[in-house]
Amino acid sequence: MDFNFSIYTTSLTLETLDMPPSDIFPAFLLGTFTYCAVLVFNLTIILTIAFNRKLHKPMYILLFNMPVNDIMGSTAIFPQLVSSILSQNRLISYSACFFQALLSHLYGAGSFLILTAMAYDRYIAICCPLKYNSLMTPNNLLKIILTMWTIDFTVVGLLLALSYRKEICSTKIVDLFCNNPSLVKLICDDTSLNNYYGLFTIASFNGLLLLVVIFTYVQILMTVVIKRHSDAKSKAIQTCGTHLIVFLFYEFCVAFVVLAHRFETASPNLRRATGASVMIFPPIVNPLVYGLKTKEIRQSINLFFKRKISSQKHNDKIRQVKKQLQ
Repeated sequence: MDFNFSIYTTSLTLETLDMPPSDIFPAFLLGTFTYCAVLVFNLTIILTIAFNRKLHKPMYILLFNMPVNDIMGSTAIFPQLVSSILSQNRLISYSACFFQALLSHLYGAGSFLILTAMAYDRYIAICCPLKYNSLMTPNNLLKIILTMWTIDFTVVGLLLALSYRKEICSTKIVDLFCNNPSLVKLICDDTSLNNYYGLFTIASFNGLLLLVVIFTYVQILMTVVIKRHSDAKSKAIQTCGTHLIVFLFYEFCVAFVVLAHRFETASPNLRRATGASVMIFPPIVNPLVYGLKTKEIRQSINLFFKRKISSQKHNDKIRQVKKQLQ
């Protein structure tokens, strides 16, 4: 590249949405509705767990981190996306792009760590039930959560720090939203260190977490098969199966997007669609799979709405009586 651009004075251009004028407003409404649905679903799970003392157990406290993480991931992409759809302006400042990439990667790495912690919790509960209360104490649970988020911010923070440069040689972001690979492609200098660290992170971080999840699920399935409890077996298989599908979905999409940036033969459109799917679908599906499908959480939500309806009916009756007395 012949020209250098200062990141302090340059606006970047995101990949065009290539949308006909007739689809702009429907797409804006769809994006806004989807973001609102993500907020409602995930906030419902957060508030249900936070205000119901019966749910203040390790399993649900770990689950509490998932909607928080999903809201962070959705907020990273949806507000900027829906505003650019409506305005048809794909410009974004470097600082805003960097912040969007930071939130996106924190969300992605956080998803792996939370799912792994939840798998460990289920492993202890099913395979070592007598040790569960001694292992999953409030103190140990706090350590797990703090370790989880510390690793998330450390790994992602270092990844993005390596991509931050004062001079860039391009202003074209090759994805629908900002991420580390697209930021690396803007850099003028040698990016070998970025690539080495990125590949090391994928191989060690994702690989290690995948091994932990597979190990825990194999142990869980072996335990329920040996005990020959049909109810426990079907419930464990259902829970583990759903959990493993979600985890593998993350693994495949993230690995494909990262590797696709390193191979020119990979389809750019497929790469962009895969990357966007990780940011859009899990925040909607996760509250339904891990929250509303869980019996205790579903019962708590139903009880809350029943109390609200009952309270409303009671207030209406009081108003009717007051009117009659007047």
